[in-house]
This record gives sequence, C-alpha cells and structure tokens, in this order.
Amino acid sequence: MLSLALLGIVIIAIVGYVMARGRALSISGGAEAALHSRPGYHGLFTFMTVLLIGLAAYIVTNLVGTWYLGSTMRSALTGIDPTIEGLQAETILSDARNLATGGIVSATDAMREELSKVYASTNGLRIWIVAIAAIVASVLALLWALKQIASDFRARNKTETIFRTILWTTAAIAIVTTVGIFLSLIGETLNFFSGVLEWRIDKFLFGTTWSPLSGVHTGEMSADKVGAVPLFVGTLMITLIAMLVAIPVGLFAAVYLSEFATPRVRAWAKPMLEILAGIPTVVYGFFAATTVAPFMVGTGAALGLTVEAESALAAGIVMGVMIIPFISSLSDDVINAVPQSLRDGSYGLGATKAETITKVVLPAALPGIVSASLLGISRAVGETMIVVMAVGQSANLTFNPLEKVTTVTVQITMLILGDTEADTAAGPAYTLGFALFAATLALNIFALRIVRKYRQKYD
Repeated sequence: MLSLALLGIVIIAIVGYVMARGRALSISGGAEAALHSRPGYHGLFTFMTVLLIGLAAYIVTNLVGTWYLGSTMRSALTGIDPTIEGLQAETILSDARNLATGGIVSATDAMREELSKVYASTNGLRIWIVAIAAIVASVLALLWALKQIASDFRARNKTETIFRTILWTTAAIAIVTTVGIFLSLIGETLNFFSGVLEWRIDKFLFGTTWSPLSGVHTGEMSADKVGAVPLFVGTLMITLIAMLVAIPVGLFAAVYLSEFATPRVRAWAKPMLEILAGIPTVVYGFFAATTVAPFMVGTGAALGLTVEAESALAAGIVMGVMIIPFISSLSDDVINAVPQSLRDGSYGLGATKAETITKVVLPAALPGIVSASLLGISRAVGETMIVVMAVGQSANLTFNPLEKVTTVTVQITMLILGDTEADTAAGPAYTLGFALFAATLALNIFALRIVRKYRQKYD
C-alpha cells in the first residue's frame, strides 16, 4: 500500500506537469512571449510542488504513525504484564511484530499472539492513514499550483528557488552529518578520558598494553590496559606495506597508459586494471587468508624465516593490490590533464621522453598524484574486512612484518561486535575512531599544503 502511495504521488506530479503546461499554453493563446516563463517552467513548478509536498506528507505521517504504533505496542504489553521491561520487553515486541508479518520468532505464546493482533490492526490503520494523507496532500498541492498559473506568474524563478533549496538542503545534510559524527566521536572520547583514564591521555597514546575489556567482569576497566601503541604500529605497518605496493605499481601503470600505451592497448588495459576496484573487500580478505598467507608461510620456511599465518605482510600486500586501481586511475587522469604545451616545450628544448616525464609532466601532475596517494592511504587506514580476515586480533607490539599484528579497525570491530555490552565497549571504540579521524585530518592538511605549493608553481 505504501509503495502504491509513492507511485500515486509520482503519477499525480506527472499529471500536474501536463495540466500546468497545457494551462499555461491556453492562457497565452499559443504565444509563449505573452508569458513571463515558458510553459515548461509552469509544468516543472507544478511537478516539483506536488512531489515535494506529497513526499513531505508521506514522511511526516509515516514517522508519526511509527511512533504511535510503538507506543501502542508498549502500552498493550504493559497492560498485559507490567513487570516486563528492558531487553525482555523488546524481545517480546519483536516476536509479536514478526508473528504479524510472518517473520522468525524466538518463542510463541498467548501474549505474543495477542500483541501480534494489536500490531496487525494498528499497523494496518497506520498504512491507510499514511497513504490517504500523502495522496490528499498531493491533490491539494496540484490544485494550489494550478491556481498560481497566470501570464505574469514567475514560474522560472520559483522553480529555480526550489532547486536551490534542494541543493542547499542536501549540502546542509552532508555538513550536519559530518558535524554529528565528529560530535559523537569527541563526546564519547571525552567521557572515556575523563572516566576510565582520569585525563591520563598519555596512557592511551603511549601505553603498550591493549586489553580494555580485561577487567569488565569485575565492573572496572583498567587504565593501564588501554595503551593504543600496538594498534597504531600495526595500522601504520600494514598501511606502509600497502602503499609500497600500490603507489609504485599504480603510478607506473598510469605513466605507461598515458604516455606510452597505444590507444588500442589503453582501451583494454585501463578497464582491466579498474576491474580490481569492483572486487568486494571480503573477497580480498578471503584471498589474503587462504592464498597469500599460506604462500608467505611456505616461502618463509623455504628461506629459513618464520612467517606467521596472520602476518602484516600478507594483509599489506593484498591491500596494496586493492588500492592500485584507485591510484592508477586518478593519476592517469591528472597526467592526461597536463597541458600538451608543456610537453612540446620540453621536446623543443631537446629533452628526451623520459626527461620530459620525470622533470615536466610528473611535477606538474604532482598535486593530483598526491591526492590520489592520500585517497589510497585513507582507504588503507580505514580498511576493515581484509585486516579482520587476514591479521590477528592480539595487540602485539612488533615492528616485524612477518609477525601477528592488529589494527585500529580490527579492534573497533571486535569491541562493537563482541559479547560485551555496547555501553561498556563504546568508550574504547569511539576513542579509537576519533584517533583515526584525527590521523586522517592531519594527512589531509599535510597533502593540502603540498598540493597548494605545486599548484601555484605550475598554474
């Protein structure tokens, strides 16, 4: 029913476009010069008005109806058994919803069946109210928009205002989301520092023992066991290995494709290289754990080295392969964007092709190459699935890439998805997330300075 209501809103909006355009033409007597705005703008204004008002009515009534449905279900449960609350109440309500919708339930009894009937009747009423409200609002918006049509109606100005408002709203949503993420990170981080660490930030930044949940069973989290140095070292080591693989291979591939490859070779080589970007990270992680890691162990044994199955080397190499298409594609684009006049000037002075590439093209494209490398580093720092599947979970402080390590993202995943209650694990997890945020921000600032310096030089 709700999907039909959405379809009805779109149909009414399309009908409104046709009616408004026809009405504008009839008012002008076929002479568009008599109108302030062309008939298409009148139609577009009506279409956008109906669509936005209909969707607004749909969203508002749906939110209110969902809140009312939850309140009704909780009231019904309290009326049946006032002693049930907390997690038990949520489980019973979830089972009742699943009974009404045909989902999987943990148990079935008379209470759940009665609540499922309440859910079915209330939810049916909610759906009908949402659908009717959305359709009625769309029709009223259509009638109002049609009444606005006149020879001096500024439909073009109104339409452009609507589009500007939509663009501004989407930009504001992105900004508000970023600010919200930052505030949530900083809030939980400050709570963690003030509570567990008692503002001993040095224990987190310079401590070498990471076992934040070791004292949870006693009700206390030890401030001496939240040292994140092993996590930072492991993250840095895997990222460094990945970039040692990705940057040279990606950059050399970009130089070859843009400067040496024939159009025929480029036509198939670049798409084949970019296929790597479309492979899911879980496939890379599985490949690292089942193929690359055993190969590293066998190769190390043949060379007389001890390579652990969950080494940083295996995860870093596979992560580097994953990042290659990002660096190569972006670097190829920026190298191709270097003006041909710079190459011609270099050739005119007697420089060879290699000298032109190394001393003219690459320096001119350096801002874009730095941006591509920064994107690769950010992707490596924030990668989760490969490191979860390919490296260990023990916080081992080592600088040997052949040994087990762990990373910040692995520990965040373990803290959130583990058996410990979310409230207990939130502090360490959010603090690690804030550390990643700060590191990425520092990288951005550093890269921006380099980009700005060379952009001014070659503009």
